[in-house]
Amino acid sequence: MKARWFTCTPVAFGGGADFFARDSGLTCRGLQAVGCHARAVMPGTRRDEDEADLIRTDYLNLESAEWWKSHELDGVVLYAWGSPRFRKVAKAIHNAGIFLVLNQDNGGLISPLAGFSGWVEEQQIMSGGGMAFLKLLARGMAGLVAVDPGRAVHLRQGDVIACVSPVAAERYRRLCGFYGRSILADRVTIIPHPVESIFNLDTDGAQKPRQVACIGRWQDYRQKRPALMQEVIRNLVAGDTDVLVEIVGSITHEMAQWHKALPAFFRDRISMRGVLKRDELVGVLRRSQVFYSSSAFESFGIAAGEALCCGCSIVAGESPSMAAFEWFVSADSGSLAERDNPASHLATLRQELDSWSEGKRNPASISRFWGGLLHEREVAARVIELWHRHMRK
Repeated sequence: MKARWFTCTPVAFGGGADFFARDSGLTCRGLQAVGCHARAVMPGTRRDEDEADLIRTDYLNLESAEWWKSHELDGVVLYAWGSPRFRKVAKAIHNAGIFLVLNQDNGGLISPLAGFSGWVEEQQIMSGGGMAFLKLLARGMAGLVAVDPGRAVHLRQGDVIACVSPVAAERYRRLCGFYGRSILADRVTIIPHPVESIFNLDTDGAQKPRQVACIGRWQDYRQKRPALMQEVIRNLVAGDTDVLVEIVGSITHEMAQWHKALPAFFRDRISMRGVLKRDELVGVLRRSQVFYSSSAFESFGIAAGEALCCGCSIVAGESPSMAAFEWFVSADSGSLAERDNPASHLATLRQELDSWSEGKRNPASISRFWGGLLHEREVAARVIELWHRHMRK
């Protein structure tokens, strides 16, 4: 008999193809791929774009142990961020006697208890400084009383506390040491966000041109920092007459004006692709050597994971708010800039391109290694392995 699993997001997102291309929806697809009977669950009424494998239900059902029991499930992967707001959902699943995996979509610095100096630095990064920084600090310190107790209740319901990177897991173990000592900290493990298996190199013998890919929601100025990306890329093509660049994502007015004002010889080598379909994005990454991220912070970095699976190496800034990227560059698969400024990013990007020229980067090896960790089937297999281990206790 097939194991029965649900993935659950207790927020009423859309349930179409985009939902099933990442996070909870893609984990559902991965569980199906390894032989489980799996569905995804969200609150709300059914929408026209919802796929057949999505169940919509009243939110109150998600807080009902009897509702969860009625589905005779072996396991649930809950995408609820450990939020106190959703602790009743986690508690209902736990009380129904179902194996529960709590996905934590963040870098781990969710409380001062996870590492005070790193947490303070992250508040600075995410706020941009000034009064906003002071407000975040005050809110976080108040959260030790107002938020952390509820988060602790939520996390105690899980059989597995699944962090998306090794650094995040280390921070969660420290946090859970405060919440429940070693009993809770020992439940923390690494289960990364899944990447669709269409992101692959396709052919081991592929020769990649000297090309950089930049992908982002560029209208998000604080997180994606398009101005930083533009400065780094302009200086890169100015000093390297062979390099090509493809910029993917929603193109802002400022970016369009920047591109238009470039000298023709620069402009011809920087392609502004806009928003692409998934198969088109795969093509960009397969023909790129390096994925460059100018982000100030990322909870994981799905686009970077997709790039790795297509045999790209990664360049980004070293930061406590880019927790997964230390992992992403750890297998001869990229470099982190020591300082978070244009000069350091540029120097690291040039160095990474030189590593390709010198034969220090192997796209087939990068693709195989990271596909073996991040593709949805592999992530689901890790979930099932943990379930089997639990059942043998």
